Amino acid sequence: HGYCVDLTRVASLGTPDPAALAWHAAVREAHAAALAAVGPGVRASAVDTAARMVLERRGLGAAFAHGTGHGLGVEVHEAPRVGKHRPAAAFPGSGDEVADVRLEPGMVFTVEPGVYLPGHGGVRLEDDLVVTADGYELLTHVSLDLLVIDDPPV
Repeated sequence: HGYCVDLTRVASLGTPDPAALAWHAAVREAHAAALAAVGPGVRASAVDTAARMVLERRGLGAAFAHGTGHGLGVEVHEAPRVGKHRPAAAFPGSGDEVADVRLEPGMVFTVEPGVYLPGHGGVRLEDDLVVTADGYELLTHVSLDLLVIDDPPV
């Protein structure tokens, strides 16, 4: 039918170090917090705030440099943007505005918190969902577990 899907998971070549495991756990917790915030009438910025608060508590707030998600449809990136509310008046013509829309049943968007640490790597967990009358329905069904490739090819 021409609709897009957007999905991200994480793999480690060899045994991940304790820091990488901690980053993955933090992003997984942020992902769960964002999903728990989704529902009809909820502002998109509240979903972002739920994820962002987890990462800030874990000391990773500065490593989360993008919004928590975006609309999904015939284009891979559509409205609404799920991020901090940034009114258009503050960013005229920049394309960086984020309308603080209220979620409605039938809206399809991603939840994709992530952290990126230069010189070390990054972790992002992304799923697609649709808002329902009483919450959301997850459209992607792939394990969030960190995939460890023990014997990477040379």
